[in-house]
Amino acid sequence: MTAPISQPDDPALLRIDGPIATITLNRPTAYNSINLAIAQKLEQLAVYLEGADDIKVLVIEGEGRAFSAGGDLQTIGAAAEAGTVTPVVGELLKHYHAFIEIIRRMPKISLSSVHGSAAGAGMGLAFVTDLCIAADDAKFTPAYAKIGVSPDGGSTVGIVGTVGSRRALQIFLAEDSFTAQQAYEWGLVAKTVPAAELKAATRQLAERLAQNPPAAIAGTKSLVYQAATTPVKQQLDAEEHKIIMAMNTEEFRAAVKKFTSKSK
Repeated sequence: MTAPISQPDDPALLRIDGPIATITLNRPTAYNSINLAIAQKLEQLAVYLEGADDIKVLVIEGEGRAFSAGGDLQTIGAAAEAGTVTPVVGELLKHYHAFIEIIRRMPKISLSSVHGSAAGAGMGLAFVTDLCIAADDAKFTPAYAKIGVSPDGGSTVGIVGTVGSRRALQIFLAEDSFTAQQAYEWGLVAKTVPAAELKAATRQLAERLAQNPPAAIAGTKSLVYQAATTPVKQQLDAEEHKIIMAMNTEEFRAAVKKFTSKSK
């Protein structure tokens, strides 16, 4: 499959540099809020990346002053006034949730790089990726309860699996917003860095992650996400299957040969 060619005015841009792909949310004047156009574009890009064997790491970032302000309330509010919320939001989430499903299941590491504000579904996107790196002045805002709705956009998928149900209820119902440092302490952010260093630090972390062989990335990600809901015997069988698959690769044979030659 040929890589999609991004145009400057696309709502989401794709850039590929070796084994690292970067998706940039590209609605800066709307603080990268999620509307139907960006949801459809994100799904299209994710479909391509899932099947691109040469890509090991996906970075997701935002253009402009914010990572993402969440769902586009201009569009959603107009639909609420017109009585068309069900079809409008249903169509939006069909594509956006398909994008989330792909980045969670694809055998590659996804890394969100957050600056400015990440609110609502934008906060959900920050934490539904496999790892998150954030500028130390980034701010996370749940934003759902204050407008009378429950979370969407993968928010409960990423957050509950990381912090547990009680902390998740605190985040969604009792926090107006929280800092990158709090997110780090709760295990939602892997690393915080000064805002001026975010791009360089993101690249450095992405390159470190891309050093892992594909079988190690795919097997580890699959095992980690299924562990919480899989019976012990089934999980152990899965571990056996995945590690034997990885041991049948050239990368493993080369790594073991290098290791054993050093120990002699």
